[in-house]
Amino acid sequence: MTDITSIGQVARDYIDRLILTSEPLRPRWNRENFIFRKEPRWNYMDSCIIRALLMFADERPELWNYAVRFVGSYVTPEGDIPTVDVRDFNLDSICGGRNLLALYAKTGDKRYFTAAELLREQLAEQPRLECGCFWHKAIYPRQVWLDGAYMALPFLAAYGKARGDKSCTEDVLAQLRNIRSLMRDDSTGLYYHGYCESRDIFWADPETGLSPNIWLRANGWLCAGLADICEITRDAECAEMLAELLDALRACLTEDGMLLQLPALPELGGNYPETSGTLLFAYAAMKAHRLGAASADAAADGRRALGTVTEQFVSYDGDVPVLRNICLMGGLGGAEGRDGSVEYYLGERVVENDAKGIAPYLMAAAESLRDTD
Repeated sequence: MTDITSIGQVARDYIDRLILTSEPLRPRWNRENFIFRKEPRWNYMDSCIIRALLMFADERPELWNYAVRFVGSYVTPEGDIPTVDVRDFNLDSICGGRNLLALYAKTGDKRYFTAAELLREQLAEQPRLECGCFWHKAIYPRQVWLDGAYMALPFLAAYGKARGDKSCTEDVLAQLRNIRSLMRDDSTGLYYHGYCESRDIFWADPETGLSPNIWLRANGWLCAGLADICEITRDAECAEMLAELLDALRACLTEDGMLLQLPALPELGGNYPETSGTLLFAYAAMKAHRLGAASADAAADGRRALGTVTEQFVSYDGDVPVLRNICLMGGLGGAEGRDGSVEYYLGERVVENDAKGIAPYLMAAAESLRDTD
């Protein structure tokens, strides 16, 4: 298996040779911007990279400087985020809120807290299902996507902790209970990608409201979100939910320690080992063990998954690491073909060196390095 030194070197090379050399308005890791020629906007992919970068900042203070420069390209001195329209009620926009709280705690610059308040205000007005869960976006009415459990709930928990507002924690934990009740598959312990309360969207089962399949990265986002919420809240029920999901994913690991794009369908032709979701599992498994929420065996499976990704799916293009087998996108509705079918998930574009793989690699690497301290 790849040793910790090799993983640490790949992480350092990503930081030094890809991240720190990227201009904030044209980051090299944001493959969606390049492929679809999007204008730079505040987005969850860049936010995940900055959050992962800050996991190494205690040993490398210069990383704080890059984070300040990057975030300052999207947040005005007055604390506005011009490319965010809070009336879109897009949970993806909330993901960077934890970076704002971290930068405020580090620098004392009030613009970061003002910007975090803007995101908190969005959540205060965010439409909800009858059970209390946030809609994923205004354009996806009455729908919960697992992704949102990572994008919004850890920020809400962290904001509540910073403000001494226990109602935020109570809200987060109630939404997690609802997600478990509505979206967990009893036979596998895994979670369906989406749920539609009104059952009037074409991908929703008319009886359950669930999307047709279990997508790896959605479960990975949930895993990582649960691990982060456990760290913030130290809640026992959250820890149990995390341990349960980790065990369900561990049961789906391939012989060499990977997870498949559709983890509940291992015999399916064309199903492939997907790196971003595997790395989110690895991060959550190691972190959960550190927090006392998962077994040493779970952590070992997480380390093994990280090692396998490093050995089998990382190569170098010159001096820059290249991570392969990253599913570029995955969604439900909103575009032709996004019906949650097997064909949809296996037909989505697979890319290299996208933030949705690089950020989890750095997150998992940071946990693995911490495990050796």
